[in-house]
Amino acid sequence: MMNLFDILLIDPILNLLIVFYGLLNAANIPGSLGLAIITLTVIIRLALWPLTAAQLKSSKKMAELKPHLQKIKEVHGKDKVRHQQEVSRLYKEHGVNPLSGCLPLLLQMPIFIALYQVLLKFVNLTNGDLLAGINQKIYIASLRLQEIPSTNFFGLNLSTKPNEWSTAGFYLLAIPLITGALQFVQSKMLIADEKKPVQKLQKKKTEEKASMEDSMAQMQSQMVIIMPAMIAFFAYGFPVGLALYWNTFTIIGIIQQYKIMGAGSINKYLPSKWKTN
Repeated sequence: MMNLFDILLIDPILNLLIVFYGLLNAANIPGSLGLAIITLTVIIRLALWPLTAAQLKSSKKMAELKPHLQKIKEVHGKDKVRHQQEVSRLYKEHGVNPLSGCLPLLLQMPIFIALYQVLLKFVNLTNGDLLAGINQKIYIASLRLQEIPSTNFFGLNLSTKPNEWSTAGFYLLAIPLITGALQFVQSKMLIADEKKPVQKLQKKKTEEKASMEDSMAQMQSQMVIIMPAMIAFFAYGFPVGLALYWNTFTIIGIIQQYKIMGAGSINKYLPSKWKTN
């Protein structure tokens, strides 16, 4: 019995990858499989651009309303009913739906999972049985693979894992470091540079409230370190081909965040011409 998830997502993505690989390989372009992975990732990322944009715009609006939400809490915090009414009114005035930021992310997740599974199959192509299994899913007979694609990508083996650096090469350790660094930049961009506003608010708060704000800020700062470290750890144990996909995905995400939300907390490190308001 065929899996509905395979029919709707994995098989179409697999066929797209085969098309790009076939075109690049027919043109005798070196690193065809790696370039096909990049091309497929870019196209899917651009297709998801409107959904991601909606999510980022919602997050930006919520961040802009943070001072107003804090003021409502200070005035009506003890009256839960009135507090909820004022918050709802604020959201309605500014056209904000707190749940709208979650929906695009939920819609994207199945596509991310399908893309990951397709790439994992390809970078692990080591035997004829797996090749035959992939060919069974190809819609057009002429596109079926006659041989296992080369995993060489300009000197990198897409099926090699960075944790094999002792035998494959010390340079492989750069891959998880780059992957973690890109994720770190993207995470830092999500944090607004709010030093001055925070200082003004803290003067009006009690020591207890200030302590709570400090704890939340500390937790957020820790996550900016923990998440990239986790991604780097995963990249250390996954094939290079998956890191190629993830880094391409992240780079486009950084560009989109920059265009919609600005540079966030890394703004101060950028050259003047790249700084955002």
